[in-house]
Amino acid sequence: MLENFWFNVQYGINHVLDLNGYDHVLFLMVLAVPYIFKDWKRVLLLVSMFTLGHTLSLVLAAYGVVSVDGGLVEFLIPITILIAAVYNVFTAGKKDRGKKIGLLFFATLFFGLIHGLGFAREFKMFAGQSENKVELLLEFALGIEIAQVIIVFVVLFLGFLFQTLFRFSRRDWIMVLSAIVIGLVFEMLIRNDYLW
Repeated sequence: MLENFWFNVQYGINHVLDLNGYDHVLFLMVLAVPYIFKDWKRVLLLVSMFTLGHTLSLVLAAYGVVSVDGGLVEFLIPITILIAAVYNVFTAGKKDRGKKIGLLFFATLFFGLIHGLGFAREFKMFAGQSENKVELLLEFALGIEIAQVIIVFVVLFLGFLFQTLFRFSRRDWIMVLSAIVIGLVFEMLIRNDYLW
């Protein structure tokens, strides 16, 4: 029983940390880069909204409630990352950025729904004929949350280093990391078959 639990949690962790599917990592980077350690509650809530959206779409797909063209989803995932990164570029250094959190939470939830649909096919194969898909999903979601917290911690830690040791301004740190992600997303979109 405990072995199954840990296997499913590890599967969730590996899903996020898989370097072949680095879209998840890129989204988390642009989600976390505007924040510092003292904002940890807000960041944790944002990450949890993303996990919730991801898990909801997996539940809907696992039970056959929704079915979306895989090519369209694989096109939309980099678009969500691009939107988040461009938002960072245009709001970097703005003082009132943290006050408009409602829209950001809903956007993160919605983007989580899209990212979850991208994994639905693989999850269906993983779940197979399992009797208890909900338990499997919850264990998997726990693994996703653990991996996401690790990534966010790394981004916050790197932000701390760059802003204290290398004297980057917070605005410059947000701009640089978001620009790097935008470049990587353009490369993902160019390779995407849905466009061509």
